[in-house]
Amino acid sequence: MVDLLRAFLLAEINMRVKDKEFKKFIKKKAIQKKVKKLASRINEDYKDKNPLFIGILNGAFMFASDLMKEVDIPSEISFIRVKSYDKTDSTGKMKKILGLEETIKGRHIIVIEDIVDTGFTIAEIMDEIKSGEPQTLEIVTVLFKPNALKKELPLKYVGFEIPNEFVVGYGLDYDGYGRNLKDIYQIKD
Repeated sequence: MVDLLRAFLLAEINMRVKDKEFKKFIKKKAIQKKVKKLASRINEDYKDKNPLFIGILNGAFMFASDLMKEVDIPSEISFIRVKSYDKTDSTGKMKKILGLEETIKGRHIIVIEDIVDTGFTIAEIMDEIKSGEPQTLEIVTVLFKPNALKKELPLKYVGFEIPNEFVVGYGLDYDGYGRNLKDIYQIKD
């Protein structure tokens, strides 16, 4: 009976995604609280500005959905799709799969990202968007790994600063799996 109870408790804390073990790192409730706080700041900063949000697929889809539910100012949303991870490692190279169709010239742009680690991918995205001559350009990210950053970025809206460990859940994946998890899990040592 004790072993069964212990296994049940561990199952609540740990998660297996493919061949890796992960431990619960940030609970759904804390994520939702942070999303509301970020949206509140954006609502204040962008009132009367009609921003265009650009979500980065696939990872930011959950964050973008939750964030937009809390944004109460006139705004639009669009998506682009990029890939920069191979299994648990950032490749540092961006592959754009789907592009942006909206005109961004003179617009207030807010890029919605799931995680900023090395900064290479988001820097390339920002450079591409800047070439469209927006009036302003900011990033909102749910996670930021300051110890992994190799490319300086102006990060105005950051949910959580986390250590340089691989995470999965809340849109983030391990080799395509785990995006559907409501909490964020960190890889076990």
